[in-house]
Amino acid sequence: MSERLRLMAVHAHPDDESSKGAASMARYVNEGVEVLVVTLTGGERGSILNPAMDRPEIRDNIAEVRRKEMAEARQILGVHQEFSGFVDSGLPEGDPPPPLPEGCFALQPLDVAAEPLVRSMRSFRPHVVTTYDDNGGYPHPDHVMTNKVSVEAFDAAPDPDRYPEAGAPWQPLKLYYHVSFPPARFEAIAASMAERGLENPFADWMERIKKRGLPQWEITTQVKCDECFETRDRALIAHATQIDPNGFWFAIPLEVQSEAWPYEDYHLARSLVDTEIPESDLFAGVRESVGA
Repeated sequence: MSERLRLMAVHAHPDDESSKGAASMARYVNEGVEVLVVTLTGGERGSILNPAMDRPEIRDNIAEVRRKEMAEARQILGVHQEFSGFVDSGLPEGDPPPPLPEGCFALQPLDVAAEPLVRSMRSFRPHVVTTYDDNGGYPHPDHVMTNKVSVEAFDAAPDPDRYPEAGAPWQPLKLYYHVSFPPARFEAIAASMAERGLENPFADWMERIKKRGLPQWEITTQVKCDECFETRDRALIAHATQIDPNGFWFAIPLEVQSEAWPYEDYHLARSLVDTEIPESDLFAGVRESVGA
């Protein structure tokens, strides 16, 4: 019998899994892959970004509300999910920004922050792991720490001398970074909207992204998953405190997205199997290696 493939997606907060890589995960679930989302914090300090949810009873119980939202999104995507138990660091604003709150995830010593993820890797035994790049995708302190923790766990999980109390060693085979905002994707969408005589709702947002000057990682891997874009959007809308269903994220018709850029994009950061770049499958080389 062939081994069932396993994918682990490591994220900072509830809702991150639905805005980064959700359609890919839904596609792989449909193909029989076992998928686990590891959410490192509870999102306790996240702002309420949907005006319809900005109510006292929501603000007073935000941690519980976000866990319920995560449970609904998990069911929509068909994935397993677990929390690592760390407290959200918030996103301090100001010039200079204020100190991070004591005890938050981003201030944990690396070995403390990584130990639960090492334990999860050794328990779930993923073949492939996805996470954020070393800038966090964008420089939120929890996202940057998620990268550090993911790399630490990927390297430590197979070593019996590291984190010896965290279970039997396991060697993941590939580590990917999300490439969430490739300019080519938004340019393709803008061109497709223009061909239809439609206004591009991402225009101002794209300009802000360009001005930030975020590093652009090479896209090594494109997973075609447009058939799961609708599932992705339903999972994202399940995070009702974070997503306004009338917001600009949903202003691009799905048929435009599918025509212009039917992929989710990744950068292959580590691989212990032979694979050819560019890839169209996160499990390229893995399927042959494990006989799946």
